[in-house]
Amino acid sequence: MEKEGELARIAAALERLAPASPAPTDWRAHPAYLWEGARARAVPVLDALPLAALHGIEPQKHALRGNCARLANGAAAHDALLWGARGMGKSALVRAAVADVQRETDALALVQLAPGTLPTFPALIAELAGQSRVFLLFIDDLGFDAEARAEMLALRSLLDGGIVPRPPHVRVVVTANRRAIVTREDPGAALHERDERDDALALADRFGLTLGFHPADKDTYLAILASYLAPLGLAFDVEEAMAFAIQRGNRSGRTALQFATEIAGRAGLRL
Repeated sequence: MEKEGELARIAAALERLAPASPAPTDWRAHPAYLWEGARARAVPVLDALPLAALHGIEPQKHALRGNCARLANGAAAHDALLWGARGMGKSALVRAAVADVQRETDALALVQLAPGTLPTFPALIAELAGQSRVFLLFIDDLGFDAEARAEMLALRSLLDGGIVPRPPHVRVVVTANRRAIVTREDPGAALHERDERDDALALADRFGLTLGFHPADKDTYLAILASYLAPLGLAFDVEEAMAFAIQRGNRSGRTALQFATEIAGRAGLRL
């Protein structure tokens, strides 16, 4: 009996030392989540600019916001691919469109997948399948090179071709910087390059909504910059603004925001 009591005390001590099992995710409680491969981490506040603060991409704003609204309202919605020039607001638009819809309804949640977690997609889908809320799964800056081939194939299977059906209340949005993802003409490419392109095209074809983002011309770049500084009553020198863009190698919304931050900082203001 004494030995049994000692074993019971040891078992109780070990139970106290063991880490507690993580609480199940409350998929109704937050506007966004980060999927880390085995479980989700809640994001209590979605970091998003107002849609009106994104300039130079009006058609893309209208299309993605409308698609998110249809998803939130229980109507048919597309998986979406946002591709093209870096710094032109692809990721910012995803967050802004979701946040704008969430001002009208909390039916929609954004779930961003952490890097390297694409192979765990089936587990995430299984967890979301029984939820009453609708979800937009966000894959940011997806690679389309040989190193990303496994993730690309996993996503392609999820979108169309897997044996496990995806519930209609779960859609996917992907951003990618590779401009050539939807370009088909490349007769002079080497065999492995054509194979990579075929894989990318096979994936791109599975998105019902494909939105291209292109480098800003001079007028668009300056208009974006003015949209940040005008509400603060600040002016800027056009030549300096253009030199700033040349130094960074591109004219984009991101570059405009960086230069606006510089001008506002000099004035002792915050954007």
